[in-house]
Amino acid sequence: MQITRRQILLTLPLLGLARPALAARDNVHSDWFVGIIPDTPFNIEIVNIRKIPPEFRRQDVAYGGREPVGSLVIDKAGRHLFHVTAPGRAVRYGVAVGREGAQWRGEAVVGRRARWPSWTPTANMRRRNPSLPVTMAGGPQNPLGARALYLYQNGRDTLYRIHGTNEPWSIGKAASSGCIRMLNEDVFELFGSVPNGTRVFVR
Repeated sequence: MQITRRQILLTLPLLGLARPALAARDNVHSDWFVGIIPDTPFNIEIVNIRKIPPEFRRQDVAYGGREPVGSLVIDKAGRHLFHVTAPGRAVRYGVAVGREGAQWRGEAVVGRRARWPSWTPTANMRRRNPSLPVTMAGGPQNPLGARALYLYQNGRDTLYRIHGTNEPWSIGKAASSGCIRMLNEDVFELFGSVPNGTRVFVR
């Protein structure tokens, strides 16, 4: 069953979970978070939606594209990801996209999915920034966030992902190294809604 943000927020008071633990969160960004989604092995921080511009908040919208029901469509220019849920309808999410020079496009499928994924920077990323780790375990400080969908073409990993982020202030911007960032609560919802094999169109 798909869990919505509204259901999560209505449940928090019943669980006694009004605010997340912010011990590791710097004071500059502590007002970005209003609660948690209980998860294992880490809780997912819920973003104060008022900090996100209205056009990048999750919403059900009319959709005029020709992509089949169930597919994901990424509009990089508009900074949106559409999950086509019915003929003429989609759930639209705000995303962050790749900076100029790191913008992949094309058609792929979700080849695998991961909860609290580890992060292995590509060789090109490490050449540009030698201080990056060889690999980083999953967790709240990991730049892939709470969930990741791995995009494949012809059975091969493209090295591009749809994933969460620990920098929600980047949503709506060209900020990533090429991958598609979502709010952690949004990618948590999407992860539960799309199976492996889902078609992904990156425009």
